[in-house]
Amino acid sequence: MSNQANATLSEGQKLFKERLNRVETAIHLGEPDKVPVFTFFSSYIQRAYNSNYSDIFYNFEAAGEAALKFHQDYPQLDIALTPQFVSGKANEIAGATMVDWPGRPGTRVSPFSSHQIIERELMMQEEYSEMLNDFSGFMLRKYVPRAFSNLKGTSMLNLIPTVVTNTSILAPFSSQEAQDTFQKLAQIGTENEKAAAATAKYSNLLADMGFPPMMTGISEAPYDILGDYFRGTMGIFEDMTDPDMEDYVEQACYMFAEQQIQSLQYFRFADMPVKRVFFPLHKAMDGFMSDKQYERFYWKPLKKIILALIDMNVTPYIYTEGPYHTRLHHLTDVPKGKVFYHFEDVDMAEAKRVLGNTAAICGNLSISRMEFGKKEDITEDVKRLLDVCAPGGGYLFDFNGSLENCKPENLETMFETLDKYGKY
Repeated sequence: MSNQANATLSEGQKLFKERLNRVETAIHLGEPDKVPVFTFFSSYIQRAYNSNYSDIFYNFEAAGEAALKFHQDYPQLDIALTPQFVSGKANEIAGATMVDWPGRPGTRVSPFSSHQIIERELMMQEEYSEMLNDFSGFMLRKYVPRAFSNLKGTSMLNLIPTVVTNTSILAPFSSQEAQDTFQKLAQIGTENEKAAAATAKYSNLLADMGFPPMMTGISEAPYDILGDYFRGTMGIFEDMTDPDMEDYVEQACYMFAEQQIQSLQYFRFADMPVKRVFFPLHKAMDGFMSDKQYERFYWKPLKKIILALIDMNVTPYIYTEGPYHTRLHHLTDVPKGKVFYHFEDVDMAEAKRVLGNTAAICGNLSISRMEFGKKEDITEDVKRLLDVCAPGGGYLFDFNGSLENCKPENLETMFETLDKYGKY
């Protein structure tokens, strides 16, 4: 951009461009002017600004205004922490059974806590063939009624091929249970549109303030989809270790990989300054499975999505959870400078050594220390991470998880230490 064109930009646009360039330079293994602050906050923002996490589900304006105030107070951030609003009302109408959330009538979840997963076995082991051969039919007739207690009418939608000379094939749609479900689906759609509109509103406001989005898409490892939402953790363990079932697990993982790739095709046509997809890795940490199983069931199907995104000029943001010491060598199997990895529990010096010439890294500052540690602990931890990870570039600064609570003075100390020692 020419100097003349740059001069016409607003202050917010200049800051947006500056922050985006800083993050992208680090992701592509370069050295920006300073280490990007790419921190992942959760309910702390609401706690600190007269809101709470249940507002993410029920009071979008309160949660959104808290986010705006937080960014005003902490301009050191290089990304927008836009609340990803979810309609609690839509979940209530559907009768969601696989999640509990703050603000739900009768919940035991604290209003200051994020949602809680209720893991259920929503697909039986003997149903693999049905799910693989008729995924849409399985989802309508079995999965949706099990996952959403108020949408049992979809179980009626069993269209049997016959000679179609009239509308008799549509008879299942006419049942009272199906009609009640259709009405609820319309209500759910209306509520979800409100949440999506609020997310877009505050994302645009933060962009106007000069904060680029952290991500513009979300996906999951195929194994996690199968384990989290279909078979459950114990169920998929049984399947993966059963010689009669392991091929089904592999087939399902590659089917989910292809589905994710198709769902992300909008990146080929979308005109957006940030093209970045977030992958939270739930079930792949050290000890969860053997290295051979990790390669077959976890990494290869995930890598298929990663490579498809790179082909679309999209950056995969791989958020590992739990200890990942023994998995680092797998993560090198990607094109150079096209992926970046977050770590919760790993030797960051070893991660830098193994991945430094392949992918950017971030993470590892303890959220427990942020909540319970002393200011001098935070200074020491931040300096250690900068000393180990920043040299040579390819480093973004983040916590080891999503921050829900901390001492305000520790947050101030963190930013002060970054300002002092984080410049190249």
